[in-house]
Amino acid sequence: MPYLYRAPGPQKHPVPKDARATHSSGQSFEQLRQECVQKGILFEDADFPADSSSLFYSERPQIPFVWKRPGFWQHSEWLDVVIDDRLPTFRDRLIFLHSADHREFWSALLEKAYAKLSGSYEALKGGSAIEAMEDFTGGVAETFATKEAPENFYEILEKALKRGSLVGCSIDIRNATESEARTPFGLIKGHAYSVTGIDQVNFQGRNVELIRVRNPWGQVEWNGSWSDSSSEWLSVGAAEQKRLCHTSLDDGEFWMAFRDFKTHFDKVEICNLTPDALEEDAVHKWEVTVHQGSWVRGSTAGGCRNFLDTFWTNPQIKLSLIEKDEGQEDCTFLVALMQKDRRKLKRFGANMLTIGYAIYQSPRKDEHLNKDFFRYHASQARSKTFINLREVSDRFQLPPGEYILIPSTFEPHQEADFCLRIFTEKKIITQDMDGDVNIDLPEPPKPTPAGQETEEQLQFRALFEQVAGEDMEVTAEKLEYVLNAVLRKKKDVKFKKLSPISCKNIISLMDTSGNGKLEFEEFKVFWDKLQKWRNLFLQFDVDKSGTMSSYELRTALKATGFQLSGRLLQLIVLRYTDENLQLGFDDFLNCLVRLENASRVFQALSAKNKEFIHLNINEFIKLTMNI
Repeated sequence: MPYLYRAPGPQKHPVPKDARATHSSGQSFEQLRQECVQKGILFEDADFPADSSSLFYSERPQIPFVWKRPGFWQHSEWLDVVIDDRLPTFRDRLIFLHSADHREFWSALLEKAYAKLSGSYEALKGGSAIEAMEDFTGGVAETFATKEAPENFYEILEKALKRGSLVGCSIDIRNATESEARTPFGLIKGHAYSVTGIDQVNFQGRNVELIRVRNPWGQVEWNGSWSDSSSEWLSVGAAEQKRLCHTSLDDGEFWMAFRDFKTHFDKVEICNLTPDALEEDAVHKWEVTVHQGSWVRGSTAGGCRNFLDTFWTNPQIKLSLIEKDEGQEDCTFLVALMQKDRRKLKRFGANMLTIGYAIYQSPRKDEHLNKDFFRYHASQARSKTFINLREVSDRFQLPPGEYILIPSTFEPHQEADFCLRIFTEKKIITQDMDGDVNIDLPEPPKPTPAGQETEEQLQFRALFEQVAGEDMEVTAEKLEYVLNAVLRKKKDVKFKKLSPISCKNIISLMDTSGNGKLEFEEFKVFWDKLQKWRNLFLQFDVDKSGTMSSYELRTALKATGFQLSGRLLQLIVLRYTDENLQLGFDDFLNCLVRLENASRVFQALSAKNKEFIHLNINEFIKLTMNI
């Protein structure tokens, strides 16, 4: 599965004018329009062609569609989506979203742009209203279960509507057969309704709380109390009815008592254009920080805290809460975690993953926290639940301090890109704990004096002399023979063989004379290094299988002096592990030799050329290791 690489660390919150062009040509809407005007042609979108591939990914059309011409924020960035105006029809009628007025096409064109962004019209099937609300506004969502809503739920909805928030509601279904089923009260199960108003009316001497709901079909309405033609309206004066915009038209919009609303509807979704708390009256100016990341199998897809052996490998973001809220002892912030492109990847079998996050008190170390930390420390806060929604968001209040936020899937080994948004009332400092590369290699060990060599070392010298000849130097080909002959006798590690290229890399690392060969003293230094690496490998071979799990690779590399970024670690895992995410000793050895070669070259070039130090070491290692 491909992943879009982004620079680590927090990013500036984007605005619509910064929209990134998504057309394959790299041209913006204005550029494409100008090109069509100059050529005198109507735009035809090759990225989203007017054929079946844009309609469905898992089935063939049941009817012959005819595409006719009538006569858009996602993942924390604004996108410029360009479409042509050809729309799928059948018998001269639009197939999908359409207006009551058959000469009105704005909704169908908007839907086409959204379908293109998602990969196909089918990818929109079973969509969540809150996804669309966020995508069209860049807002942040909050979800309420009506049966568990707070006592001031009416006031929350009233405030949301006054602030211009988008509000939707729905009735849950227990199985697929209930989808779009009509209740005896005229409501449709599993259907996305919108809330368009909330008010009170004087009825028989008492105030009654009402809520106005709209069925986007433009028909099929609630038929209970306070419905369009109910008797309750006979007790309401004409002026009051006019103020409430009450009509008896079957237009899909209707009033109902708020108590009935809470009884019949199960879920309310609110998309706030700013994350101001709906329980408070004050309007705040919020700071927004965005982190883009990935969960990659074998390196950063560790699952939730239930899976202690891998949980610590998840991406980690440090939050430094510095300033208290005005007149408060704590700091308020909202965390929204979104999994990306799952609808677009539906055609490849991808579904929404179960996601969430946990927040821990930081031990004030600027490094990725290891397994032992999470074994002995509990979280300070976490998402209310792990759930298979595109976005999980919650509001928190914590004392000033440093915290580590860990976004994850529920199960380990599940891959996805994610976008993490953090909203705070006061400015905070965030740091990606997986973004930096730090290399601290020990000085090479001094060779063992000749009179202190062990029996094994004496045997190895004899073998070396036999292969090297009179000059006591070996080429890559001879080195390959020596190492393979010795390492194959080691039964405690899984070892296939070292290739000629691997041996050339070893010579490049250890050759101080520059003659492309290894003298015995140079080789003795390497042999001591090799023994250290082998002992380290055995230490992290937890199950004594002769292999190392990719999830242990981060700690093993750190023990050798390499603290790598999450992105580099992902690439190394992809390059050196097998299908079971295991490394044999030959893979581990190859990885370390190439890493050490790359770091020594980088340090040498940096020492000679001060400008070279500005080169991104992540990119340098990737280039020199060919990953």
